[in-house]
Amino acid sequence: MRYIYQSSILLVLSLILLMTSCKDNQPKADIIIINANIWTGNTRQPIAGAMALSGETILAIGNTKEVLKTQGENTRILDYDSSFITPGFIDSHLHFFTGGFNLTYVQLRDAKTPEEFISRIEEYVKTTEAGTWILGGDWDHENWGGELPSKDWIDKVSPENPVFVNRLDGHMALANSLALELAGVTEDTKDIEGGSLVRDKQARLTGILKDNAMSLVWNKIPDPTTAQIDSALVHAMNYVASHGVTSVHHMVGYMDALERARDNKKLITRIYAAYPIENWKKLESEIEKNGNGDQWLKIGGVKGFVDGSLGSHTAAFFEPYTDLPGDKGFFVNSHEDLYNWVSYADKAGLQVIIHAIGDSAVNFILNIYEQVANENGDRDRRFRVEHAQHLIPADINRFAELGVIPSMQPYHCIDDGRWAEKLIGPERIKTTHAYKSLFDSGAKVAFGSDWFVAPPFPLYGIYAALTRRTLDGKNPDGWVPEQKISLEQALTAYTINAAYASFEENLKGSLEPGKLADFVVLEKNLFEIDPIEIKDVKVLQTWVGGKKVFEINN
Repeated sequence: MRYIYQSSILLVLSLILLMTSCKDNQPKADIIIINANIWTGNTRQPIAGAMALSGETILAIGNTKEVLKTQGENTRILDYDSSFITPGFIDSHLHFFTGGFNLTYVQLRDAKTPEEFISRIEEYVKTTEAGTWILGGDWDHENWGGELPSKDWIDKVSPENPVFVNRLDGHMALANSLALELAGVTEDTKDIEGGSLVRDKQARLTGILKDNAMSLVWNKIPDPTTAQIDSALVHAMNYVASHGVTSVHHMVGYMDALERARDNKKLITRIYAAYPIENWKKLESEIEKNGNGDQWLKIGGVKGFVDGSLGSHTAAFFEPYTDLPGDKGFFVNSHEDLYNWVSYADKAGLQVIIHAIGDSAVNFILNIYEQVANENGDRDRRFRVEHAQHLIPADINRFAELGVIPSMQPYHCIDDGRWAEKLIGPERIKTTHAYKSLFDSGAKVAFGSDWFVAPPFPLYGIYAALTRRTLDGKNPDGWVPEQKISLEQALTAYTINAAYASFEENLKGSLEPGKLADFVVLEKNLFEIDPIEIKDVKVLQTWVGGKKVFEINN
């Protein structure tokens, strides 16, 4: 009995020592955040008050008592005094470098009159050397009633500088006479497939080029230098970080610069970069050789186009535009090319990401997706339709049924809503930017900005999705108000659903142990304020991989 008693004591002591040793070996937090209001994006634990960070990842999240168990001798404790925290916003559709370049170009987005349009170009020309191309712009002719600008407006103020400034949607641009001359575009130049050169009543070129016709001038513009490209990336990353964006889905271009920044550890934004769909074979080879990237820079998607944009009258519809009878828009690529690209890219295991705005374009690409999925067999392919703005009612449920992601940009809703009805009439707008119908159908809606086309401000996008109040103030109760969604749905679209859209939902998009410590600190709890206030809420801090990459200057 004595022997058994002594053995029992020894066993208990051994277990206590083992438990103490295991406890000491538990990882300790580098940083613990306490006294916060955290919306985690995790449906199993939607709200938390504290979070522990270890390196680039989240170690623990929950109540303060539990999280403080991860405190070690060197742990920093940060008291957030009830600040509101969300997962880092993911912009699921933007043009990162163009946005970065445009931050330093002529600014025309809010020009309200032709005179202001002209004067801004005139003033910008004064800051540049003769011969320098004037680019960017992002003008919106609806600001002054819908008259398209003309080269005659700007030739006198830019005699020594070629000008090529795009409409804010990127599907139409204005060239001055010098730019047309340098590009070899004359009165005899014919329209090209998938694009057009706008002419006046005397059949003279106005300088407006639409969609594929823009390449006639773009191809003559000198390439930016390596230093200019790298600078544009830095400008872009800092800009989106200041608005709470921690990851972006970049729609094509400048892969060398992205790889250079990653290799030099210069990235502060996580990037999912797409290749042009016609280059699917190149992407397949790159992945076979080097893999699909890492947590900072990932590849795997190919981007293509079906049609143009609503504002340029190049989005493809089944019925004619209300204001231009006989004009239904057009496809910018042939049916055959689109089918072949989608089919080959899908067979190669790539994610297909296709721009489609008009109801005919969306219907066409959904049909192609359904056909290709049936032909190529079952797999987790996550086809995407970028924009998906105008839908026939019969197509709404097909997104969920086919597993297709509608990648949408809510700022466009409150921008286009100022004038869209005069283009497509009152019936078609009922299923325009149909966020609620798509959520109700079970589709995984992902949100983004389409920057440079629209500002990369997730809080403004959330405001737009919740209120649908157009920028002109004429729809205080919302434009097509039945398509408003909840705050939780909008946050989901900017976080976990956007992560899902790049096959990264197990890595980011919600705040959970083991996931990346990418999060945003906001000055107000979005669940406690009127939705109309959301667009004005300030981003206090942005963290990526457990490191603060932005902090507001108070």
